[in-house]
Amino acid sequence: MAAGGFHGSWNALPKRVLPPHRCAVIAHDQLDALAAVWEHHQRSGSELLIIPASRYDDQLAAELEDAGFTLLGTPERRAPTSETTPATPGRIWVSTSGSSGRPKRVAHTLQGLTTVSTPQAARRWLLPFTPGTYAWWQLVTLSLNVPGQDLVTVEADGLSAWPAFAAAEGVTAVSATPTFWRHSLLRDRAAVTALQLEQITLGGEPVDQRLLNELTTAFPEARVSWIYASTETGAAFAVHDGKAGFPVSWLENHTPERPQLRVADGELLVKSPYQSIELQGFVRTGDRAEIHDGRVHITGRISHDQLNIGGSKIAASTVGQVLTDHPSVAWAQVRARRAPLVGELVTAEVVTTTEVDIAELTSWCSSRLPDYAVPRLITFREEVTLKASLKSDL
Repeated sequence: MAAGGFHGSWNALPKRVLPPHRCAVIAHDQLDALAAVWEHHQRSGSELLIIPASRYDDQLAAELEDAGFTLLGTPERRAPTSETTPATPGRIWVSTSGSSGRPKRVAHTLQGLTTVSTPQAARRWLLPFTPGTYAWWQLVTLSLNVPGQDLVTVEADGLSAWPAFAAAEGVTAVSATPTFWRHSLLRDRAAVTALQLEQITLGGEPVDQRLLNELTTAFPEARVSWIYASTETGAAFAVHDGKAGFPVSWLENHTPERPQLRVADGELLVKSPYQSIELQGFVRTGDRAEIHDGRVHITGRISHDQLNIGGSKIAASTVGQVLTDHPSVAWAQVRARRAPLVGELVTAEVVTTTEVDIAELTSWCSSRLPDYAVPRLITFREEVTLKASLKSDL
C-alpha cells in the first residue's frame, strides 16, 4: 500500500497499540487509521472506532466518553477515563456521514464488513474515502482479505490533484461517489481519462444513465459498477451491466445467504447478512425507490427528496433529472426555498459545460414539468464541489 510517505505491506505498518477495552482512535491521516486497523486485525480482543481528526470536537469527545470509549490520539492527549468499558472482542463501530444530523455509531464486525473474500484480479485501488466510514472499510477489508488488492490512499487536501497522483502510483481501480466523478471529469477530463483503469466502482449516491454512459465511453476497457450499501444495512447489491438502477427481478430473490430486497410505499428495504449486528430482519433504508422499464431506480433520500409546493408534491430528483437531461447541464441540485406570500419555490443550482442562459433552462423545464415544479431561481456554479464524504456540498 501507499499511504503518506509509506510504501509497504500491512505487516510493515507502524505499530499501533490498542487497549483491551472499547476505544476510539482519532486518526490524523490515512496511515494512522490503517495502522489501527492492522492492530485490531491482529488482536481480535480489541473493540475499535476510527474517527478522523477533522471530525473531532469537544462535543464528540463527550459523547464518546459517555458511551464508554477511551479516546486515543486526541489533540489534547486526553488520559483514559478511570472507568473503562471492556472490549466486546472483534467489534468495529462505523460512523454514519451525519447528513441527517449528528453522526451515529453502528456496530459491525470485521467479518461482517468483509463482503468480498474470493480471489480477484490483481488491482491497485485508489482509496479517497474518509477513514472510518463504511465505504472506506469496504476497500480496507478487500485489501486485508484478498491477495493482490493494493491500496493507494489520498488525503482530503490532495483530492484536487488525484489524477496525477493516481497515474504516478499506477492505480488501476477507483471506488468513489458519482459526485466525485462528475467533479473530476469537469475539472480535468484529460488527466482523468488518461488513466489506465480496469475497474470503476460508484457508490454512496444514486447514479444516472448519463454518468454511466460517460464513464463506459471514457474507459471502454474498464468494468463500471454501481454498489448500493449503507452503514446500517451493509452491502446490498452491485450492478455491472452499465444500466441505471437494478433489475426488478432482484426483488424476488429469497436466497437466505444473500441480501434480499423489497420496495414498500416507495422505499427500499434491505435484509442483508452484512447489516449491523444490532439490526434484525428487513431494514428501512430511507431511500426512495421507483420502478419503471423493468428496473428499480434509487432516486435519493426520502427525507430530502420530497418537495411540497403549495400543496403540490414533486420529487427534487425528478426536477434534477429534467435539468441534467439538458445537453448543457452536467450537474444539478434542486431544493425548495421559503418565499414570501407563496410559501415555497423550487430552486436549482447547476453546473454547465457550455453556455446556456436561465431563460432557456426555464423553458426546457416548463415543457417537461408541471408549472409548480419549474425552478423559479436558477444559480450557476463554477464547479461541482465536494464534501469530505465525496458527496455534494449541498
